[in-house]
Amino acid sequence: MSTNTTSSTDSSTPSTGSSTAPPTGSSTGSSAGASAESGTGARAVAPEAGTRPARLIHNEATTEIPVHLLFRDDPDPAPVPLRPAVVARRQGPGERPGERPATRRPVNARPRPVPSVDPELRERPARVLPGAAGVAAGLCGVAGCAATSWWAGLVPPLAAQALGLPAYAGAGLGPAQWAAYAAAGVLGMFGFGGLARGRTGRAWVLGLFGRYRGTVRRTGLMWVNPLLLRRRVDVRLRHWRSEPMPAADGNGVALRAVTLVVWRVRDTVKATLGVEDHETYLRECVEAALARVPVEPLGTVRSSADVAGDTLTRLVAADAAPVGLEVFSVRPVRVEYAPEVAAAMHRRRIAALDAAQRASVLTSVVDSVEDTVTRLTMRGLVELDDYERKVLVKDLTVAFCAGRGDTGA
Repeated sequence: MSTNTTSSTDSSTPSTGSSTAPPTGSSTGSSAGASAESGTGARAVAPEAGTRPARLIHNEATTEIPVHLLFRDDPDPAPVPLRPAVVARRQGPGERPGERPATRRPVNARPRPVPSVDPELRERPARVLPGAAGVAAGLCGVAGCAATSWWAGLVPPLAAQALGLPAYAGAGLGPAQWAAYAAAGVLGMFGFGGLARGRTGRAWVLGLFGRYRGTVRRTGLMWVNPLLLRRRVDVRLRHWRSEPMPAADGNGVALRAVTLVVWRVRDTVKATLGVEDHETYLRECVEAALARVPVEPLGTVRSSADVAGDTLTRLVAADAAPVGLEVFSVRPVRVEYAPEVAAAMHRRRIAALDAAQRASVLTSVVDSVEDTVTRLTMRGLVELDDYERKVLVKDLTVAFCAGRGDTGA
């Protein structure tokens, strides 16, 4: 055994040497080629004594790759020292030193114009007098007219005796008497004509020749200048139920929505003089908000109805605030499909409910069948093979489905 091994080793040695030992010319050519490659960007490693020089390919993006790994000429290649492999990545914008990252300029959305009214329209209290002053002025005017009539001698004798007036022939109707009559009449008219009664929850906006003079929020009997124009405004908390207005759901299906709006007049001047009719303005604000906010039919999703109500309240309150209206809530109280799509949506909803009911029944039947088969087999009541198990499952499914159908009917 040892002789054969030695002979085989000796026989293999020359063959290996003959296959690996290159001629002198080839070695010289390879050295020259390596020198030429080093001038073009490839790097050569200094050859060691008795070894073949290793040829390398240098790649900037990856690493240095030995040529002997690509072309396996030698069974025992010489070790070549390599640098750590570093994969280089192209640096993006803003990653180079001293360079600021490129940022995209934000595009600002164009803000929606906010309605505004005359800044001089600010509510302020009007100057009024107590009602007793008006009554006193009116009585003084009446007394002045009676005294002027006695002065002119126009009081009948019987009336003078009843009133206990002294007998007086009278001076007649002259310029002085007419002036006294005019003064007493104007005083009486101003006294009684300016009397007004203020009620709780009502206010008066006063104006003189188109100019705002103040707001009266007092209650009880008072005296207001009769030359001022009075506009009564209801400042109580009010509930307004709208007529069916066009709306849409999240999928764009046409709806008709009835909303309940809780509001009141906060600034009487802006509500009266800022717009032509504040109630019409509020109704149009609600209609515009319904066109922007999707609503869902009532009874589908409760959370979506609450979100839609909160959004409608915020939008309507923001639109109505510049005209002196304070909106507390805008809630849809009835939402239904538009007449043109009501029939189709009704059929679609019935189909969805039917599909959900079928899925629920099928799930219940499958659970019942599984529970029955599991109990029978686990307790050892029956021993079933695959065929018998399939038949039992089929029969139980038919029985349970029939029972569910009779119960639902």
